[in-house]
Amino acid sequence: MQLEDYFNFLAPDDIRLQGTRVGIETILFDYLFRAKTPEEIAKTYTSLTLEQVYATILYYLHHQQAVDAYIKDWLEWGDRMREEQRRKPNPVVEKLRKLKAEKIAIAYPH
Repeated sequence: MQLEDYFNFLAPDDIRLQGTRVGIETILFDYLFRAKTPEEIAKTYTSLTLEQVYATILYYLHHQQAVDAYIKDWLEWGDRMREEQRRKPNPVVEKLRKLKAEKIAIAYPH
């Protein structure tokens, strides 16, 4: 089996583990930014095997420059989406926030 056989390359910005909906960014974020061990990651994402987690880390080590750019783009995309959601909240979310504020105002009047 080749290392690439562990992955489904759907698009340049969408690499997932074969047979799952889990993107490599999910594993690598935990590994690189949260300092989780491969074993901890495999326990967190029970649909993955420890072998898949190690394959993802190995893929990162073999393609570090490209995967660093992939992760950077993913993080920037996430930041843009959060900002857009903050500026244009979903009407349902906005209504829930308003109801929560009203409930708090009733429970803790000034």
